Amino acid sequence: MNRYVIVLAAGKGTRMKSKLYKVLHKVAGKAMVEYVIEAAENIGADDIVTVVGHGAQQVKEVIGSRSQYVLQEQQLGTGHAVLQTEPLLGAKKGTTLVICGDTPLLTAQTLEALFAEHEKTGAAATILSAHMDHPFGYGRIIRDACGDVQKIVEQKDATPQEQAVTEINTGTYCFDNEWLFKMLAHVDNHNAQGEYYLPDVIGLLKEAGQKVSAYQMTDSHESLGVNDRQALYLANRYMFDRICQKHMQNGVSFIDAKTAYIEDGVIIGEDTIIEPNVILKGQTRIGRNCLVGANTSIIDSVIEDDVTITSSHIQQSYVASNSDLGPWARLRPNAHIGHNVHIGNFVEVKNATIGQGTKAGHLAYIGDATLGQDINIGCGAIFVNYDGVNKHRSTVGNHAFIGSNANIVAPVDVKDYGFIAAGSTITQDVPKDALAIGRARQVNKEDYVSQKMRDYLEK
Repeated sequence: MNRYVIVLAAGKGTRMKSKLYKVLHKVAGKAMVEYVIEAAENIGADDIVTVVGHGAQQVKEVIGSRSQYVLQEQQLGTGHAVLQTEPLLGAKKGTTLVICGDTPLLTAQTLEALFAEHEKTGAAATILSAHMDHPFGYGRIIRDACGDVQKIVEQKDATPQEQAVTEINTGTYCFDNEWLFKMLAHVDNHNAQGEYYLPDVIGLLKEAGQKVSAYQMTDSHESLGVNDRQALYLANRYMFDRICQKHMQNGVSFIDAKTAYIEDGVIIGEDTIIEPNVILKGQTRIGRNCLVGANTSIIDSVIEDDVTITSSHIQQSYVASNSDLGPWARLRPNAHIGHNVHIGNFVEVKNATIGQGTKAGHLAYIGDATLGQDINIGCGAIFVNYDGVNKHRSTVGNHAFIGSNANIVAPVDVKDYGFIAAGSTITQDVPKDALAIGRARQVNKEDYVSQKMRDYLEK
């Protein structure tokens, strides 16, 4: 049977108090509506149609060609929103899932179970429901003695007996597609808001003698709809917990998972340890047997196996196996760190390649440079790459030695085994096996300190 998915994403979300349209707010690094589209793809939807309104262009830019689109120019209710898809879906046979774009926690597994229940019971509509111990404010699912759904009753309309029901409507439905559009034609807006409500289709189906069922999900957290910042916080918290659980099942250890910020899509290898307050974002991949130390952030970077990172920041960079970074190292975009490299405390690397076995222990800046193997970078060394207008690049050969407090003023080429004396400013190429000294000769001024100055210094 064909499957169709209608994603409701037209609302601005005024309770979010934001210029950003509601479904574009991010949960674990990804727009909420992206999770919904992904779930629809994973259940094998034949057609996905997203109803857009406020921020239509921005929503389309995020989802792209993964969906078709219809525009709801006026927000006149959920029933009216679904009706806008009739030109695309109205004549088709099959099952249609209607889902809100602000429900990022719903999984493909739950939606698959909803479809299975719908097909098993032969219902014209199946409601995705959830159990809540304190369901105040939610519509209740009222069933008959056989377990079939009699109606959905809203909190304000429920009797005391109905208010005691703990099964609630999540706002996600499966419909027989033909019955859905047949009943939508009869939905009216005779209510306080003057809107056309999708849940009214349930009552119309019952009046027409059609069967309505409900599938109660196992994890009620999935039903969370994000309408304000508090709900957005909860959605992030649940998603981060879900992501960490997945990584733990795959062999990753967390010292304190509650403090981890790991976005959806990050890959971590077996036997890697994640310490507290670690942030992993974007298209980050971390290999096996790594240690990602406390207070480290890694963004859009690749870390190979057996790397130790201590309290450092890495962005759009690559670190080869058996290297170690930090504490307080910083890799800026396009830093490429080779095997067995040591990048120590307060060393910054940007747009540079550092070869195998090279060591920069502390307080150095390496920018726009290509460094070979087994080089020693002394404390305070600076690759001076910017002349105020243009960036320039330097190269350093294998087994070179860069003394402490040296300035390499690009463009400079230091050949293999080249030595640079501490405190030197190097503006010319250094031949192989040469020692370069670029500093003023020391001059001692005898009897420089007068008695008057002595008296001042001794105060």
